[in-house]
Amino acid sequence: MGHELIVRSAQRTEFVNITGRIERIIRDEALTSGLCHVFVPHTTAAVTPNENADPDVMRDLSWKLDQLVPPQDPAYRHTEGNSDAHIKSSLVGTSLTLAVLDGKLALGTWQAVYLCEFDGPRQRKVWINLLRA
Repeated sequence: MGHELIVRSAQRTEFVNITGRIERIIRDEALTSGLCHVFVPHTTAAVTPNENADPDVMRDLSWKLDQLVPPQDPAYRHTEGNSDAHIKSSLVGTSLTLAVLDGKLALGTWQAVYLCEFDGPRQRKVWINLLRA
């Protein structure tokens, strides 16, 4: 069962909580137990589960990624000006697989699923595939 979400970002770097939209698909498909695979088919975006209780966590993540991979570096050879976004996407990752239990994503108490935008603002696709247990 394949589904596509369209997610719009408003900033160059942004973390968009897509948990509710994924769980709506799970409900609509009446999936009570199985797996949910999330894939971002872009080279400058990613997807990750992380804390949703304190927004400072995502700010800290963005800050640390910028420290590790600065937005501008004269050593970058890619001429489009978004080399850092490509590197951050590879570091964070473009896919994840989560368990579905009792009709919901099996996330920790404070976790949510985020689309990680590193080259926005843009419109992004997120592909969701469900597998019944």
